[in-house]
Amino acid sequence: MTNRNLAVIVKDQHPLMLSPDTTIQQACKRMWERRVGAVLVTDAGKLVGIFTGRDAVRALATGHAPADTPLSVAMTPKPETIGPEARAIDALRHMSDAGYRHLPIVADGRIIGIVSRGDFKGVELSRLEDETALWERIA
Repeated sequence: MTNRNLAVIVKDQHPLMLSPDTTIQQACKRMWERRVGAVLVTDAGKLVGIFTGRDAVRALATGHAPADTPLSVAMTPKPETIGPEARAIDALRHMSDAGYRHLPIVADGRIIGIVSRGDFKGVELSRLEDETALWERIA
């Protein structure tokens, strides 16, 4: 189970992708409708950013008007990505180390999908916890 390829996890996925000029309010509405926690922000088919619930909270807390503020202002630009050939445990390690909840899957500049912690099974999460505990004992 911990050797699942990311391409398998996202094979039938249709991630929510919006343009940088979409407003925060429009993006949040689409996220609510699709029941997702992140938007891949794209320009001419290329990933330019990611907008998550955390970004929405930060934008509101800093006084940005959701109906007037575009994602280009509120998104996290140039997000780190991982390739579809990577394994589930690799994505989990990456997200855990960097403090991310979402990780875009990209191959040769083409968006394949996005994974979040909820996409992973108990065995995969257990392996990450075991590895983390081992490193904490070693350090």
